[in-house]
Amino acid sequence: MMTVGPYVDRAVEPPSFLEKWSPLVQAKILLYFTACFIALQSFPNPFWNEDVREFMYVIGVLGLWRYSWWFTHFARAKIYEKITYPQMAAQGKALWDSGWRPNHIHFQMTTFREHREISEAVIRGICLQIREAGVPATIWLGSSELPDELKIARHLKLVGSDLDITLKIIRQNQPGKRIAIALILRAMSRAGIGNDDMVVFMDGDFVMHPACLSKCLPLFALDSDLHALTTDEHVIVKGPWWMQSWLNMRFAQRRLAMQSHALSGRVLTLTGRMSVFRAQHIVQEEFIRLQEADYLNHWLWGTFRFLSGDDKSTWYTLLKYGVRMTYVPDASGTTIEVVDGSGYRRMVENLRRWSGNMLRNGARAIALGPRRMPFFIWWCLIDQRLAMWTTLVSPLIAIAGAMKVGSSFIIGYVIYIAVTRMILSMVLFSYSRSVDINYVWTLYANQLLNAGVKIYMLWRLSKQRWANRGNQTQGMSGLTWAAIMKDWMAMYLTAISFGGLFIAVMVYTELLAVPSFGQALAILGLR
Repeated sequence: MMTVGPYVDRAVEPPSFLEKWSPLVQAKILLYFTACFIALQSFPNPFWNEDVREFMYVIGVLGLWRYSWWFTHFARAKIYEKITYPQMAAQGKALWDSGWRPNHIHFQMTTFREHREISEAVIRGICLQIREAGVPATIWLGSSELPDELKIARHLKLVGSDLDITLKIIRQNQPGKRIAIALILRAMSRAGIGNDDMVVFMDGDFVMHPACLSKCLPLFALDSDLHALTTDEHVIVKGPWWMQSWLNMRFAQRRLAMQSHALSGRVLTLTGRMSVFRAQHIVQEEFIRLQEADYLNHWLWGTFRFLSGDDKSTWYTLLKYGVRMTYVPDASGTTIEVVDGSGYRRMVENLRRWSGNMLRNGARAIALGPRRMPFFIWWCLIDQRLAMWTTLVSPLIAIAGAMKVGSSFIIGYVIYIAVTRMILSMVLFSYSRSVDINYVWTLYANQLLNAGVKIYMLWRLSKQRWANRGNQTQGMSGLTWAAIMKDWMAMYLTAISFGGLFIAVMVYTELLAVPSFGQALAILGLR
């Protein structure tokens, strides 16, 4: 029998300063920086060698750009955390305490073969929110199998019999989460829900913490232009320990980025685990159709539908409408991630899915232009696409430096990474429950792997797999000559992308000489 663990049915209280920054933690950080200092003193500095001095400026310029961008996000996030959001939260709390409530709360939830203990924890979390609000509610359950429906209905009857709550089961007639969501939204539209009704989009493995909705719902009453918000998220991994550390690091990054983006009245994703919407737009045919059959016309892959990324389609539609979106940092829940099989394979599959969703939606969002959204948000979208290339330049230059001056350059580069990534990790520690020294190398490995996966997926946008949704696939098979040629073209373009970046670095560092026009003619036998 699986147990869901702590911090599921209750809010995750932040540890005190002394609990988080205990003497042991401080000693570890001091020891880490001491080791870096000793390494700096013990090895010769290769960076000012005449053979590599010029292209060291590239690492410096790229580092200055990336770190200044990082700390820009950090400064914006702190402004939102300390000034902007507390004002919003105080007004929302005053409104809630005065007795304001929405007329009705709708929960749009999809589930697929979740463990019984997880589904029961999710239902208890929903009932807690309804009990706190004291208003009627409807759970619209998108399901494809009777056992999922029965276990949810039974537990809802057990823990929610005292509530004014209705369970409406929408059985899918086709596979896929997108179909389930679209069917639910069509059912809501037919039911005639009001434009200002609150609709909670959530997954079947997300457990809401107490007071989650009481912090979210009043914000819609205070701002008529607010149409969506997303919340904080914690994760419990039933799998390898390093995946827990990796996801904790990613969620710390998410908190920083979300608060920075929210300062501009937008976010870059409306997380599918849990987001709250004003009903006005989401029951319109355009919105529903995009959930149901979002697609892309691609010069190589033709027209293909999106398998996952329903949250990105939702975000893109509202971005196009020009409405406000925000992030509520103190409304939270826990996702229970069950990892069956290889943790490494699951991590790569997640990165492929997330990167593919970002690339498929990012280009069309950029095409909307800065007039449809705040300029900062538009530039963030551009930066996402630039970063996947610039991230790989630094390690390639390190390889070039080692080829020029020997292994001392690699040693110096490793020390540089150790120091800079610890500084960045110190920022992330302020958004994490605990201080995990593993963040240093997890952060660097995540950056490199994520950049590589994005470039790989750039030429394979039609190829999609969703491992934890029944291993659904889209565009993954095809033995026709046309499909084989497209796969070969994708391989060729991937090789050109990585190879072109490598050659550009080799030419810049003068490890590879570009032949003159006359030399090129001679090589081709034309002279």
